[in-house]
Amino acid sequence: MLIAQERLRTIFDNVPNRAVVVVGDVMVDEYLWGLVERISPEAPVPVVDLQEQSFRLGGAANVAWNLVTFGVKTHLIGVVGDDTSAKVLRQELERKGISDAGLIVDKNRHTTRKTRVIAHSQQVVRIDRENREPVSPEIEDQILKIFRQVLDESDGVIISDYFKGVVTERVVKGIIQEARIKGKFIAVDPKEKHFMYFRGVNVITPNQKEAGVIVGEKLTTDKAVYEAGWKILNMLEVESVLITRGEKGMTLFERNGEITHFPAVAKEVYDVTGAGDTVISVFTACAVSGATLKESALISNYAAGIVVGELGTAAVRRDELLKEMVG
Repeated sequence: MLIAQERLRTIFDNVPNRAVVVVGDVMVDEYLWGLVERISPEAPVPVVDLQEQSFRLGGAANVAWNLVTFGVKTHLIGVVGDDTSAKVLRQELERKGISDAGLIVDKNRHTTRKTRVIAHSQQVVRIDRENREPVSPEIEDQILKIFRQVLDESDGVIISDYFKGVVTERVVKGIIQEARIKGKFIAVDPKEKHFMYFRGVNVITPNQKEAGVIVGEKLTTDKAVYEAGWKILNMLEVESVLITRGEKGMTLFERNGEITHFPAVAKEVYDVTGAGDTVISVFTACAVSGATLKESALISNYAAGIVVGELGTAAVRRDELLKEMVG
Protein backbone atom coordinates (compact mmCIF):
# COMPACT_ATOMS: atom_id res chain seq x y z
CA MET A 1 0.00 0.00 0.00
CA LEU A 2 1.25 3.50 -0.88
CA ILE A 3 0.03 7.02 -0.11
CA ALA A 4 0.43 9.74 -2.70
CA GLN A 5 2.67 12.60 -1.60
CA GLU A 6 -0.14 15.14 -1.97
CA ARG A 7 -2.47 13.02 0.18
CA LEU A 8 0.22 12.57 2.83
CA ARG A 9 0.83 16.30 2.98
CA THR A 10 -2.91 16.94 3.35
CA ILE A 11 -3.08 14.62 6.35
CA PHE A 12 0.05 16.09 7.93
CA ASP A 13 -1.15 19.66 7.38
CA ASN A 14 -4.27 18.87 9.43
CA VAL A 15 -2.29 17.55 12.41
CA PRO A 16 -1.52 20.91 14.13
CA ASN A 17 -5.25 21.65 14.22
CA ARG A 18 -5.99 18.54 16.29
CA ALA A 19 -5.88 17.75 20.01
CA VAL A 20 -5.64 14.41 21.82
CA VAL A 21 -6.01 13.56 25.50
CA VAL A 22 -3.76 10.81 26.89
CA VAL A 23 -4.77 8.94 30.03
CA GLY A 24 -2.56 6.28 31.56
CA ASP A 25 0.51 5.22 33.46
CA VAL A 26 3.18 7.91 33.36
CA MET A 27 6.75 7.02 34.22
CA VAL A 28 10.34 8.19 34.22
CA ASP A 29 12.94 6.34 32.16
CA GLU A 30 16.35 6.79 33.75
CA TYR A 31 19.48 5.84 31.82
CA LEU A 32 22.87 5.26 33.44
CA TRP A 33 25.52 5.23 30.72
CA GLY A 34 28.92 3.69 31.31
CA LEU A 35 31.79 1.48 30.25
CA VAL A 36 32.70 -2.07 31.24
CA GLU A 37 36.37 -3.02 31.45
CA ARG A 38 36.38 -5.63 34.21
CA ILE A 39 34.35 -8.23 36.06
CA SER A 40 33.54 -7.79 39.73
CA PRO A 41 35.67 -9.89 42.13
CA GLU A 42 32.59 -10.22 44.34
CA ALA A 43 30.39 -11.96 41.75
CA PRO A 44 30.57 -12.85 38.03
CA VAL A 45 28.97 -9.56 36.94
CA PRO A 46 30.34 -6.61 34.92
CA VAL A 47 31.50 -3.50 36.75
CA VAL A 48 30.03 -0.45 35.03
CA ASP A 49 32.12 2.70 35.20
CA LEU A 50 29.38 5.35 35.24
CA GLN A 51 29.91 8.15 32.71
CA GLU A 52 26.55 9.87 32.38
CA GLN A 53 22.96 9.94 33.69
CA SER A 54 19.95 11.00 31.61
CA PHE A 55 16.16 10.96 31.92
CA ARG A 56 13.40 10.46 29.36
CA LEU A 57 9.62 10.35 29.48
CA GLY A 58 8.13 6.86 29.68
CA GLY A 59 4.75 5.17 29.42
CA ALA A 60 1.82 7.54 28.87
CA ALA A 61 4.23 10.49 29.18
CA ASN A 62 6.17 9.15 26.20
CA VAL A 63 2.90 8.85 24.26
CA ALA A 64 2.26 12.53 25.02
CA TRP A 65 5.79 13.43 23.90
CA ASN A 66 5.29 11.55 20.63
CA LEU A 67 2.06 13.45 20.00
CA VAL A 68 3.60 16.84 20.79
CA THR A 69 6.65 16.09 18.62
CA PHE A 70 4.30 15.16 15.78
CA GLY A 71 2.52 18.49 16.21
CA VAL A 72 -0.67 17.54 18.08
CA LYS A 73 -1.96 19.61 21.00
CA THR A 74 -1.86 17.17 23.91
CA HIS A 75 -3.52 16.84 27.33
CA LEU A 76 -1.81 14.34 29.65
CA ILE A 77 -3.60 12.79 32.63
CA GLY A 78 -1.73 10.49 35.01
CA VAL A 79 -0.78 9.82 38.63
CA VAL A 80 2.53 10.47 40.38
CA GLY A 81 3.82 10.19 43.90
CA ASP A 82 5.17 12.95 46.12
CA ASP A 83 8.79 12.08 45.42
CA THR A 84 11.97 12.93 43.55
CA SER A 85 10.90 10.94 40.50
CA ALA A 86 7.77 13.10 40.18
CA LYS A 87 9.96 16.22 40.18
CA VAL A 88 12.14 14.71 37.47
CA LEU A 89 9.05 13.82 35.43
CA ARG A 90 7.66 17.35 35.70
CA GLN A 91 11.01 18.81 34.66
CA GLU A 92 11.16 16.55 31.60
CA LEU A 93 7.58 17.44 30.66
CA GLU A 94 8.42 21.13 30.90
CA ARG A 95 11.50 20.62 28.71
CA LYS A 96 9.30 18.96 26.08
CA GLY A 97 6.62 21.63 26.23
CA ILE A 98 3.99 19.38 27.83
CA SER A 99 1.74 20.65 30.61
CA ASP A 100 1.82 18.79 33.93
CA ALA A 101 -1.58 20.19 34.95
CA GLY A 102 -3.18 16.76 34.53
CA LEU A 103 -0.79 14.98 36.89
CA ILE A 104 -2.53 13.92 40.11
CA VAL A 105 -0.41 13.48 43.23
CA ASP A 106 -1.02 10.38 45.32
CA LYS A 107 1.20 10.49 48.42
CA ASN A 108 0.66 6.77 48.97
CA ARG A 109 2.33 5.77 45.68
CA HIS A 110 5.75 5.85 44.08
CA THR A 111 6.16 7.56 40.74
CA THR A 112 7.03 4.73 38.35
CA ARG A 113 10.73 4.85 37.49
CA LYS A 114 12.62 2.42 35.27
CA THR A 115 16.40 2.59 35.49
CA ARG A 116 18.40 1.07 32.67
CA VAL A 117 22.15 0.59 32.96
CA ILE A 118 23.73 0.86 29.51
CA ALA A 119 27.33 -0.11 28.72
CA HIS A 120 28.80 0.04 25.20
CA SER A 121 25.26 0.57 23.79
CA GLN A 122 24.04 -2.63 25.46
CA GLN A 123 21.56 -2.81 28.33
CA VAL A 124 23.19 -4.53 31.31
CA VAL A 125 20.28 -4.51 33.75
CA ARG A 126 16.97 -2.74 34.42
CA ILE A 127 15.68 -1.71 37.85
CA ASP A 128 11.97 -0.91 38.32
CA ARG A 129 10.47 1.14 41.15
CA GLU A 130 6.69 1.15 40.97
CA ASN A 131 3.25 0.42 42.43
CA ARG A 132 0.86 -1.88 40.60
CA GLU A 133 -2.21 -1.81 42.80
CA PRO A 134 -5.20 0.10 41.40
CA VAL A 135 -5.54 3.76 42.35
CA SER A 136 -8.12 4.65 45.00
CA PRO A 137 -11.71 5.69 44.20
CA GLU A 138 -10.77 9.27 45.17
CA ILE A 139 -7.98 9.31 42.57
CA GLU A 140 -10.34 7.76 40.01
CA ASP A 141 -12.75 10.64 40.65
CA GLN A 142 -9.98 13.16 39.98
CA ILE A 143 -8.90 11.43 36.76
CA LEU A 144 -12.44 11.43 35.38
CA LYS A 145 -13.05 15.03 36.45
CA ILE A 146 -9.96 16.28 34.59
CA PHE A 147 -10.84 14.09 31.59
CA ARG A 148 -14.30 15.67 31.30
CA GLN A 149 -12.76 19.14 31.49
CA VAL A 150 -10.48 18.60 28.46
CA LEU A 151 -12.60 16.22 26.36
CA ASP A 152 -14.64 18.86 24.54
CA GLU A 153 -11.51 20.50 23.13
CA SER A 154 -9.99 17.16 22.07
CA ASP A 155 -10.51 15.16 18.87
CA GLY A 156 -9.28 11.83 20.19
CA VAL A 157 -8.38 9.84 23.28
CA ILE A 158 -5.49 7.46 23.93
CA ILE A 159 -5.58 5.07 26.88
CA SER A 160 -2.00 4.01 27.62
CA ASP A 161 -2.06 0.96 29.91
CA TYR A 162 1.19 -0.23 31.45
CA PHE A 163 -0.52 -2.07 34.34
CA LYS A 164 0.70 0.40 36.97
CA GLY A 165 -2.70 1.04 38.53
CA VAL A 166 -4.15 4.03 36.70
CA VAL A 167 -6.14 2.18 34.03
CA THR A 168 -8.87 0.73 36.24
CA GLU A 169 -12.17 -0.67 35.02
CA ARG A 170 -14.10 2.32 36.38
CA VAL A 171 -11.73 4.84 34.76
CA VAL A 172 -11.87 3.05 31.39
CA LYS A 173 -15.65 2.72 31.39
CA GLY A 174 -16.03 6.38 32.26
CA ILE A 175 -13.62 7.48 29.53
CA ILE A 176 -15.15 5.29 26.82
CA GLN A 177 -18.71 6.27 27.70
CA GLU A 178 -17.97 10.01 27.66
CA ALA A 179 -15.83 9.84 24.52
CA ARG A 180 -18.34 7.79 22.54
CA ILE A 181 -21.20 10.12 23.45
CA LYS A 182 -19.19 13.01 22.04
CA GLY A 183 -17.97 11.12 18.98
CA LYS A 184 -14.27 11.14 19.84
CA PHE A 185 -11.77 8.67 18.35
CA ILE A 186 -10.61 6.20 21.03
CA ALA A 187 -7.32 4.28 20.80
CA VAL A 188 -5.98 1.83 23.37
CA ASP A 189 -2.51 0.39 23.93
CA PRO A 190 -3.59 -2.47 26.20
CA LYS A 191 -2.20 -4.79 28.80
CA GLU A 192 -3.70 -8.24 28.42
CA LYS A 193 -4.95 -8.36 32.03
CA HIS A 194 -7.37 -5.51 31.26
CA PHE A 195 -8.32 -6.25 27.68
CA MET A 196 -12.02 -6.85 28.39
CA TYR A 197 -12.29 -3.27 29.67
CA PHE A 198 -11.80 -1.89 26.16
CA ARG A 199 -14.99 -2.97 24.43
CA GLY A 200 -16.22 -0.67 21.68
CA VAL A 201 -13.12 1.48 21.03
CA ASN A 202 -11.93 2.52 17.56
CA VAL A 203 -8.56 0.76 17.66
CA ILE A 204 -6.67 -1.46 20.06
CA THR A 205 -2.94 -2.07 19.48
CA PRO A 206 -1.63 -5.19 21.23
CA ASN A 207 1.75 -6.60 20.28
CA GLN A 208 1.87 -10.19 19.07
CA LYS A 209 2.69 -11.61 22.50
CA GLU A 210 -0.16 -9.70 24.15
CA ALA A 211 -2.58 -10.78 21.42
CA GLY A 212 -1.60 -14.38 22.08
CA VAL A 213 -2.28 -14.03 25.80
CA ILE A 214 -5.66 -12.44 25.06
CA VAL A 215 -6.80 -15.41 22.94
CA GLY A 216 -5.05 -18.00 25.10
CA GLU A 217 -2.44 -19.35 22.69
CA LYS A 218 1.08 -18.64 21.50
CA LEU A 219 0.98 -17.07 18.04
CA THR A 220 3.76 -18.78 16.11
CA THR A 221 2.38 -18.59 12.56
CA ASP A 222 0.78 -15.96 10.33
CA LYS A 223 -2.41 -17.98 10.34
CA ALA A 224 -2.51 -17.95 14.13
CA VAL A 225 -2.01 -14.17 14.16
CA TYR A 226 -4.81 -13.65 11.63
CA GLU A 227 -7.22 -15.84 13.60
CA ALA A 228 -6.31 -14.03 16.82
CA GLY A 229 -6.90 -10.63 15.23
CA TRP A 230 -10.41 -11.51 14.13
CA LYS A 231 -11.16 -13.13 17.47
CA ILE A 232 -10.09 -10.02 19.40
CA LEU A 233 -12.00 -7.71 17.05
CA ASN A 234 -15.24 -9.67 17.50
CA MET A 235 -14.70 -10.34 21.20
CA LEU A 236 -14.31 -6.64 22.00
CA GLU A 237 -16.62 -5.30 19.27
CA VAL A 238 -13.99 -2.75 18.27
CA GLU A 239 -13.69 -0.97 14.93
CA SER A 240 -10.15 -2.23 14.33
CA VAL A 241 -7.26 -4.20 15.80
CA LEU A 242 -3.63 -3.39 14.98
CA ILE A 243 -1.24 -6.15 16.03
CA THR A 244 2.38 -5.00 16.13
CA ARG A 245 4.74 -7.83 15.22
CA GLY A 246 8.30 -6.63 15.67
CA GLU A 247 10.53 -7.48 12.72
CA LYS A 248 7.48 -8.71 10.79
CA GLY A 249 5.81 -5.31 10.86
CA MET A 250 2.14 -4.98 11.81
CA THR A 251 -1.25 -6.30 10.74
CA LEU A 252 -4.50 -4.33 10.68
CA PHE A 253 -7.92 -5.94 11.07
CA GLU A 254 -11.01 -3.85 10.29
CA ARG A 255 -14.65 -4.31 11.18
CA ASN A 256 -15.53 -4.30 7.45
CA GLY A 257 -13.72 -7.64 7.07
CA GLU A 258 -10.49 -6.35 5.55
CA ILE A 259 -7.03 -7.36 6.70
CA THR A 260 -3.88 -5.48 5.69
CA HIS A 261 -0.30 -6.41 6.50
CA PHE A 262 2.47 -3.81 6.67
CA PRO A 263 6.01 -5.23 6.49
CA ALA A 264 8.60 -3.69 8.79
CA VAL A 265 10.56 -0.83 7.22
CA ALA A 266 13.30 -0.32 9.84
CA LYS A 267 16.78 -0.14 8.35
CA GLU A 268 18.48 -1.00 11.64
CA VAL A 269 17.04 -1.98 15.01
CA TYR A 270 18.89 -0.73 18.08
CA ASP A 271 16.11 -0.53 20.68
CA VAL A 272 12.37 -1.27 20.55
CA THR A 273 11.71 0.62 23.81
CA GLY A 274 8.71 2.90 23.31
CA ALA A 275 8.00 1.79 19.73
CA GLY A 276 4.43 0.90 20.69
CA ASP A 277 3.98 4.41 22.09
CA THR A 278 5.06 5.86 18.76
CA VAL A 279 2.70 3.59 16.83
CA ILE A 280 -0.42 4.49 18.79
CA SER A 281 0.50 8.20 18.89
CA VAL A 282 1.09 8.57 15.16
CA PHE A 283 -1.85 6.31 14.29
CA THR A 284 -4.21 8.41 16.40
CA ALA A 285 -2.77 11.73 15.22
CA CYS A 286 -3.37 10.69 11.61
CA ALA A 287 -6.80 9.17 12.26
CA VAL A 288 -8.12 12.39 13.83
CA SER A 289 -6.53 14.37 10.98
CA GLY A 290 -8.60 12.69 8.27
CA ALA A 291 -6.58 9.59 7.45
CA THR A 292 -8.25 6.23 6.96
CA LEU A 293 -7.38 3.37 9.30
CA LYS A 294 -5.13 1.84 6.63
CA GLU A 295 -3.37 5.15 6.00
CA SER A 296 -2.92 5.66 9.73
CA ALA A 297 -1.42 2.18 10.11
CA LEU A 298 0.95 2.63 7.18
CA ILE A 299 2.21 5.99 8.46
CA SER A 300 2.66 4.68 12.02
CA ASN A 301 4.58 1.68 10.64
CA TYR A 302 7.11 4.05 9.05
CA ALA A 303 7.29 6.04 12.28
CA ALA A 304 8.09 2.88 14.25
CA GLY A 305 10.81 2.07 11.74
CA ILE A 306 12.51 5.34 12.61
CA VAL A 307 12.35 5.16 16.42
CA VAL A 308 13.67 1.59 16.71
CA GLY A 309 16.84 2.85 15.04
CA GLU A 310 17.57 4.98 18.11
CA LEU A 311 18.64 3.91 21.60
CA GLY A 312 15.96 4.55 24.23
CA THR A 313 12.54 6.11 23.79
CA ALA A 314 12.28 8.45 20.81
CA ALA A 315 9.71 10.49 18.88
CA VAL A 316 9.19 11.42 15.23
CA ARG A 317 8.59 14.81 13.61
CA ARG A 318 6.23 15.12 10.65
CA ASP A 319 8.92 16.55 8.36
CA GLU A 320 11.25 13.69 9.26
CA LEU A 321 8.54 11.13 8.55
CA LEU A 322 7.51 12.82 5.30
CA LYS A 323 11.09 12.67 4.08
CA GLU A 324 11.31 8.98 5.02
CA MET A 325 8.10 8.12 3.18
CA VAL A 326 8.48 10.17 0.00
CA GLY A 327 12.25 10.70 -0.21
